[in-house]
Amino acid sequence: MSVRRVVWFHRLVLWASFLCLLLGGGLLAWQSQAQENGRIALVMTVEGAIGPATGDYFERGLRRAAARDAELVIVQMDTPGGLDATMRSMIRAMLASQVPVAIYVSPSGGRAASAGTYLLYGSHVAAMAPSTHLGSATPVQMGGGGLPGMDDPAEEAPDEDAAGDGDEAAGDGAEAGDEQADTEPSPRRGETAMERKVLEDAVYYIRGLAERHGRNADWAEEAVREAVNLTSREALERGVIDVVASDIDDLLAQIDGRDVVMAGGERTLNTADLVIERFDPDWRTELLQVITNPNVAYFLMIIGFYGLIFELSNPGSLVPGTIGVISLLLALFAFQLLPINYAGLALILVGLGLIVGEALMPSFGILGMGGIVAFVIGSVMLMDSEQLAVSLPLIGGIALLAAGIMLWVLIRFAGLRRRPARTGQEQLVGSLGVAQEDFQGQGHVRLRGERWNARSSAALTRGQEVRVVAVEGLTLVVVPADRAAQ
Repeated sequence: MSVRRVVWFHRLVLWASFLCLLLGGGLLAWQSQAQENGRIALVMTVEGAIGPATGDYFERGLRRAAARDAELVIVQMDTPGGLDATMRSMIRAMLASQVPVAIYVSPSGGRAASAGTYLLYGSHVAAMAPSTHLGSATPVQMGGGGLPGMDDPAEEAPDEDAAGDGDEAAGDGAEAGDEQADTEPSPRRGETAMERKVLEDAVYYIRGLAERHGRNADWAEEAVREAVNLTSREALERGVIDVVASDIDDLLAQIDGRDVVMAGGERTLNTADLVIERFDPDWRTELLQVITNPNVAYFLMIIGFYGLIFELSNPGSLVPGTIGVISLLLALFAFQLLPINYAGLALILVGLGLIVGEALMPSFGILGMGGIVAFVIGSVMLMDSEQLAVSLPLIGGIALLAAGIMLWVLIRFAGLRRRPARTGQEQLVGSLGVAQEDFQGQGHVRLRGERWNARSSAALTRGQEVRVVAVEGLTLVVVPADRAAQ
């Protein structure tokens, strides 16, 4: 590669990075200036399983609503459930929110099952569309099924003793040995201490939410112990929810003037003539939802473990180790063992480390590409609210700069590989030495402080200066220095 091309390539990379940085700063300034104050209702959408990505999106929406001074947050929800840790984090954020939150189970045919039921009970306004349902709030292990040892009552034989059956054994301790064939089974309580702890914790957690908002706590307990369900109309009749609304406009009309319990006391909703502003999941949230999908998370964990195993068993291969580290960090985030900010920061540090490793130990781009991928993913995970966002163009500019540097290193490395190999012996050609004795044919010369075998077709005298014209193995082919000069 010529010097002119190298200079041109450097200028191109620097200008592209500079433009990306300017674009990122301009975008942030435009976003901060584009905000408008007004009476709005911020509408969010939660669909599918609830995981870390959903929790991050939900909390960002609450912060946006507070920054926009919104009157109400409406969460349109249709979920089969999700992770307990994420659900509790969302409820904590909802209870501490400065803006009232209405959970609205919609569209018709949707559901608020399992974790969705807890979220509905924790909301300031619980609403459902017609032909929706909620319930099945029994905690289960990851992978499906109920708590270990809790049998399905449908599989219970009618003539079995209560003490011998998993469900009937969960009845009151004083009646554990009584016959239950002709009576309704007692509520589930679990068989082992761990099962009872998990179940009782869930029961009293949802009862506390129900009592806070004046909703049916007895049915909430039944939904946890027996996994029962209610339709939207039944839920309204039994005091489980506040409103059945056909759409968002109907919801706003029905809850106008309603008193809700906030962290700082009661508040009267004023939802008349609110402007609807949607805050739908962006591509970042959708990407994180793909990563936190249980099947994808499990796959990432397996790739991570095997990548590290292969790298340790064959040090220096680099590919499995690079892929393994990145996959394992993503899996730890997906299983909520690492918070999103820690996972993002760890990926950025790993990415920078891999890029530095590429510079110190060229690996044909393996470490460099892995570093860029880890850096970009980690930066995307750290993108947060509009006010404290890491600009996407800024991420792209830095990634482009890193890729340009890595490409330049690879091109220079490839150029060096195309040059003919030069060994130490080839460097001897043209060097000057001194004959050690008189000889013609075979003899010895001293060159660079070393004694070498030499061959000359001309007669040489001791002390005569000679020049090396070729190297044949460990023998130097020499001629008199004055003849070589001629």
